Amino acid sequence: MTDIDEQGRPEPPLAADETDTLVGYLDYQRATLAWKCAGLDAAGLRATVGVSSMTLGGILKHMAFVENHWFARYLHGREGQPLWATVDWEADRDWEWNSAAQDSPEELHALWEDAVSRSRALVKEALADGGLGQLARRTWPDGRAPSLRWILVHMIEEYARHNGHADLIRESVDGLTGE
Repeated sequence: MTDIDEQGRPEPPLAADETDTLVGYLDYQRATLAWKCAGLDAAGLRATVGVSSMTLGGILKHMAFVENHWFARYLHGREGQPLWATVDWEADRDWEWNSAAQDSPEELHALWEDAVSRSRALVKEALADGGLGQLARRTWPDGRAPSLRWILVHMIEEYARHNGHADLIRESVDGLTGE
């Protein structure tokens, strides 16, 4: 049984195997982002801090892209969500960040939640197929491929970094603070 904290986040297991620990921490970081973005209207999801153009809506859309990029594209060699194939990345390398301001809160949350759901299924598939040591199907230009273990740790780092940004932005919107 997973313990749930006061913000509704699943606590990572205290004594588990490597897989359950890594997946537990990733789910905790995902839940932290969900908490920081919960209940905000479009203005709240578009708020910025200081000179940064980063928004909570942009973080949600970026993380939906990152989920798809690492779990569908790299790990399994699939395209994943069709949205990302329609983007002209040459015209705007930060499209997911910049376009989020035109999306409704419902669209942003649904896009991110769908990406997380797909990623969970893809991780489960990879674990059944080869475990944490399984190498990604796509490789870097030098031919090396990251393992599922590396991808999970990278995703934990990606969420943790953006959750720090989310803390500051959310506090500027309505004073919500915490972790």
